[in-house]
Amino acid sequence: MLTLLHLLSSVALLVWGTHIVRTGVMRVFGSDLRRVLSASIQKKGRAFVAGVGVTALVQSSNATALLVISFVAQGLIGLSPALVILLGADVGTALMARVLTFDLSWLSPLLILFGVITFLSQKKNRIGQVGRACIGLGLIILALQLIVVSAEPITQASAVREVFSSLAGDAVLALLIGALFAMISYSSLAAVLLTATLAATGLVPLNIALCIVIGSNLGSGFLAMLSSRGQGAISRRLVLGSLLFKIIGCILVVPWIGLFTQWLRQYSLPPAEVVIYFHVIYNLLRCLLMLPLVEPMARLTTRLISEDPTLTSQLTPRYLDTAALDTPSLALANAVRETLRLGDVIEQMLLGFNEVLQGNQQHKREVAHLKDESDMLYGAIKLYLARLPQDGLSDVDSRRWAEIIETTVNLEQAGEIIDRMTSEMASKSLSKNRSFSIKGIEELNTLHVRLVKNLDLAMSVFLSGDIDNAKRLRRAKHRFRLVNQRYALAHVDRLHQQNVQSMETSSLHMGLLADMRRLNSLFCAVAYYVLEVQEDDRDSNENE
Repeated sequence: MLTLLHLLSSVALLVWGTHIVRTGVMRVFGSDLRRVLSASIQKKGRAFVAGVGVTALVQSSNATALLVISFVAQGLIGLSPALVILLGADVGTALMARVLTFDLSWLSPLLILFGVITFLSQKKNRIGQVGRACIGLGLIILALQLIVVSAEPITQASAVREVFSSLAGDAVLALLIGALFAMISYSSLAAVLLTATLAATGLVPLNIALCIVIGSNLGSGFLAMLSSRGQGAISRRLVLGSLLFKIIGCILVVPWIGLFTQWLRQYSLPPAEVVIYFHVIYNLLRCLLMLPLVEPMARLTTRLISEDPTLTSQLTPRYLDTAALDTPSLALANAVRETLRLGDVIEQMLLGFNEVLQGNQQHKREVAHLKDESDMLYGAIKLYLARLPQDGLSDVDSRRWAEIIETTVNLEQAGEIIDRMTSEMASKSLSKNRSFSIKGIEELNTLHVRLVKNLDLAMSVFLSGDIDNAKRLRRAKHRFRLVNQRYALAHVDRLHQQNVQSMETSSLHMGLLADMRRLNSLFCAVAYYVLEVQEDDRDSNENE
């Protein structure tokens, strides 16, 4: 039992090492990798090589698949070049499996020592993230050594040998085991490395090991399918096409595995070497053969998966790319873009409220619908930022993270206020055939125009962090409050003059003035955040 626990913990260490490498590389080179992928879509050869190179760096074809899925979902990459990139990613995984199975035991302690020192000393800098990647590589090499040591006692057990030898003629079950390995470890690379190690110890017969390798490729395809859940139709077409390519390769090769292993036995080659080189050659030949079929596969998946008109008509997050979470600066930029969309929705609600204010009650339903959309965007942004690793944020990124959170909260509260204002307008004024006085409606219209301008300026300040505009926004807030107070006094003066319309709508009118004042404060809060950051920076410079 203890031996099995050692083996499982070694496999877990291998999986964790690949995760650490992927995280470190994405945080240092994430934007560069995205730029490489987006710039390589013009020619098949360049897209294929880009897929190979990116996967070799991040140590996972699944990570590359997530990047490509996000690009396709945003319309930055077409379906055909995206399929080519994923074919290259499969080859990149195979090449890295070959590199990592060389005798690199001397390199593991050096990588871990260097990585720990640099990561702990400069955790929030690029050098620290390079150290993180070095730690991951060192752990991968160490895990492979531990797997060999842990698996050796298990291979001596007669019962275990009988179980695996009984699978010698069951290729389908071996394929399922390989797919399960890849899905559990969340990496076909880890599954292939484990299979090569087990084959080297003699625990797994060679023909079964080769079938497990093919099955691990299928498992990575199923993982990509799971990752595309909730994505648009074009993203699901991409992962379906990649999976179909892998299924085609499996169907073409598996019937010949028995003959292939019999032919190899006469050369007495090391089983681990056979498994690794088979993985490389199989993926290289399969992907090269599939390249001419990319366009037909794109057309086939387009026919199989059609657009859902009910989904395309709904407002959904457009920029919250989950694959960018390993690159904090990119993730924050995505959250900023989505927050600007939330600001657009709030502005549309303001315009809808103004239509209701003018007597067009049918716009009440439109405002309610926009309120649901604003709630959805607010929730998506909040959850996206919650998934962003805090330990990888620099001081500047941490402040930007807090600013985005505060701005989205303010916009969500503004949406609540506008929705309530619209409902009260419809129920207290329009439904009872009451109307504001001429001066009263003019004052409310004036405040509405100022609110829209202040919201636009606030979104500009939020995006750029411009100090001059922040000061303009702060002055605009004060002017709005003064105008709001003057209009409140003017309304009281009309009540004193016994203006019937003002008396009938007094409660609603004063409530709208108070709500507009609150809206203005919520919109202009971003100015104070920007100015406070400037003051903090100035104080820190003076202290230095």
